[in-house]
Amino acid sequence: MRSIETKRLILRNFSAADAGGLLEYTANPRVNCFRDQHLSSLEDAIKEAQKRSGDDSHIAVCLKESDALIGELFCMKEDPDTFSIGWNFNAAYEGKGYASESARALMEYLFIEKEGRRLYAYVEDDNFRSQKLCEKLGMRKEGCFMEFISFVKNEDGTPKYENTFQYALLKKEWLQQTTK
Repeated sequence: MRSIETKRLILRNFSAADAGGLLEYTANPRVNCFRDQHLSSLEDAIKEAQKRSGDDSHIAVCLKESDALIGELFCMKEDPDTFSIGWNFNAAYEGKGYASESARALMEYLFIEKEGRRLYAYVEDDNFRSQKLCEKLGMRKEGCFMEFISFVKNEDGTPKYENTFQYALLKKEWLQQTTK
């Protein structure tokens, strides 16, 4: 993908140099859906950053002033014109608006350059920060999938199923928001 610049950020493909930043927020995932992306060593993070460098569905979010990795966005296309989107950020950079700034830039890219018609995101019912971000981005809550998926196990070893909201936004809704 081509790099996208915002006022304070650069969105670009991952590089091996991002390994340290990647390890910072994947060593202790705060949300169950990222548990399978847990990295425990710099070597693992280097391998993962190199793997992601050729994958346009994982987008590094970096500070413009230093190119330091602070998180990532992801998007997967579903034919013909729908994208599943999401994000994972380093907690040290919370509360500064970086997630919304980068997600808005990604949404514009997907709607305008990739001709997306519909974007959606899955958010667990206890992930209040992501729910708030979806709403800030103008996405609407379309429904709740009860006991939708399991990322972790209960103490007895059985799957712990999580309720998951789906948020979505159509291009025509996004265009109405951006012209106000």
